[in-house]
Amino acid sequence: MPLARPITTVRPFFSLVGFFLLFTSLWYFSVLYLVWLFLDWDTPQQGGRRNQWLKNCTVWKHLSDYFPIKLVKTVELPPDRNYVLLSHPHGIMGFGTVCNFSTEGTGCSQLFPGLRFSLAVLNCLLYVPGCREYIMSCGTCSVNRQSLDYVLSQPQLGRAVVIMVGGANEALHTVPGEHCLTLRNRKGFVRLALRHGASLVPVYSFGENDVFRVKAFAPDSWQRLFQVTIKRLLSFSPCIFWGRGLFSAKSWGLMPLARPITTVVGRPIPVPQCPQPTEEQVDHYHRLYMKALEQLFEEHKESCGLPASTHLTFI
Repeated sequence: MPLARPITTVRPFFSLVGFFLLFTSLWYFSVLYLVWLFLDWDTPQQGGRRNQWLKNCTVWKHLSDYFPIKLVKTVELPPDRNYVLLSHPHGIMGFGTVCNFSTEGTGCSQLFPGLRFSLAVLNCLLYVPGCREYIMSCGTCSVNRQSLDYVLSQPQLGRAVVIMVGGANEALHTVPGEHCLTLRNRKGFVRLALRHGASLVPVYSFGENDVFRVKAFAPDSWQRLFQVTIKRLLSFSPCIFWGRGLFSAKSWGLMPLARPITTVVGRPIPVPQCPQPTEEQVDHYHRLYMKALEQLFEEHKESCGLPASTHLTFI
């Protein structure tokens, strides 16, 4: 999921700082935070919270301008209903999805007035001491069923949950110039939409896979087996990737490459409300969604710099 790699990297740091403070004259900071963590434990399952100042922070605008990231609206999304947006591809860090729907770096609220976006992330990220407060301030929520049901069950319409449905498995297929999506057997998002009568919206970020160079391993190699095993155990993929250096675009480093990312929001697919959807209903709307996503890709690929011969691959 987006944010998984950077947060996983800094998680030990925040935990160690909190533990270290217990043995200093500032021990009460750690104790007070643990009390707060206990009292605030259920917030990630209840839609999280958001801080407009952080969402509007100019750093997000600078980040969006670096690539640059562009958000394209193809049709209106009226706020008189709820939506489930499925964002593809996952990429390494999901810069397009995060900047567009968790921040105001590209002016999302101006393009879609009246909608309240909630980016769904791995549940474990919302319990990392210190980091959780910042992540939730950007309007994120847990990707589990309880949290998503809570968001879409609110009486005020105009809720829009954003899910990177390909997840960690799709990150393993992040290769510059390729467009391989983990979607064929992912149907939980369709059940979610049917339970709440929320429209399905395909979203594709052209260029997301190009911001890092990635070491891809053969499917039958021990390296790929190791990646898949870690993914199953920890819910994130240990990909080997690199970009540019901090001070020079010609040097090696972990800064993403400045490659344009164009996120296109497609037409919504109306979905009826059915508290207990049948498998036939799920399969029907899953096929409709895959067809709509493929059509969105085909309509916009050439304007985003891809050759006409490029097509989506579903696994």
